[in-house]
Amino acid sequence: MRQHNYYVYLMTNLFKTVLYTGVTNDLNRRLEEHISSVRTARKNFTGKYRCQYLIYYEWYMHIEDAIAREKQIKGWTRDKKERLIASFNPDWRFLNDPVEIAKGDLPFWCVGDDYWQPGTGSGK
Repeated sequence: MRQHNYYVYLMTNLFKTVLYTGVTNDLNRRLEEHISSVRTARKNFTGKYRCQYLIYYEWYMHIEDAIAREKQIKGWTRDKKERLIASFNPDWRFLNDPVEIAKGDLPFWCVGDDYWQPGTGSGK
């Protein structure tokens, strides 16, 4: 059976003043699309507010579960979202920053005995 990957993720800007919540089946591609929106100053949310830094993500096998979780998080207050982020990424490190990735100690999402990291596309 084919493994499906769906991600709910939160992004922010350089100063961590804006939070964006999204869902995707290809986190790396989606991050590149957000970064492109910022570079080209697109008028969508991530381009306008310069959200290009991944600070949180969750992995799901079923799209229905990922969409339900995205909707749940979008309905939360900023404070509750901040607590969620801090529970996974206490220092709010930019998980897609090459300098942070090079350190080799970023948090990763655990599912049973497997873990999922942006950039791998699958469990290790």
